[in-house]
Amino acid sequence: MDLDRRTADAATLLLRIASHHAPAALASSFGAEDMVLLDVIARHALPISVFTLDTGRLPGETYALIDRTREHYGLTIDVYAPDTRALEAYVRANGVNAFYDSVDLRQRCCAIRKTEPLRRALADKRAWITGMRRAQSVTRRDVALEETDGESGLPKFNPLADWSDGEVWDYIRLHHVPYNPLHDRGYTSIGCAPCTRAIAPGEDVRAGRWWWEQPEHKECGLHRRPPDAVRAAPTLDAVTP
Repeated sequence: MDLDRRTADAATLLLRIASHHAPAALASSFGAEDMVLLDVIARHALPISVFTLDTGRLPGETYALIDRTREHYGLTIDVYAPDTRALEAYVRANGVNAFYDSVDLRQRCCAIRKTEPLRRALADKRAWITGMRRAQSVTRRDVALEETDGESGLPKFNPLADWSDGEVWDYIRLHHVPYNPLHDRGYTSIGCAPCTRAIAPGEDVRAGRWWWEQPEHKECGLHRRPPDAVRAAPTLDAVTP
């Protein structure tokens, strides 16, 4: 499928979400996929809000991109941060970098810095949108265009689910979309600075996330997917508004 058709299908799905699931929001980590979706939303002036989770440990390049994106698109970006007392208690009990010590401690850190703020971000929403793709990792190989979120029960949409890496970057270059300069340094998936590294040629796209863990553990808890979460991927007719 050519990029124009891919883009048109994504825009059609986003329009349906905006029309039938308002208020809907894009959860953006300002990775390449999220920048594609943000550009489509802005290009079509869709009434979809954008929010991000500031974990307190993002790379400086990500913070700079957030500001640059605001200026480039003239969009409001809502920022949600961890609960200060919960974070202080975790650090006091376990140390600043305890996430390196075990999967459990890493997941608890993610729960404080990401999952709880996400819950607040989605509290008044009827749908959320992500940039997840099947090609990203073993934990995402069955991602569908539309799912039900296991935590919130909300409809969850992944408009780029079947896009390839090449299609994402072709779109960015074609439309001059701002992106994180860390991508040019081998960072294919960007999260918190201590938990992200560049990948080597041939490695999985998300190999640089929590690289000290096994691949099947490499999710932060934002995208827990119960067995009945996946719905059949909508056909083109199904996404027509």
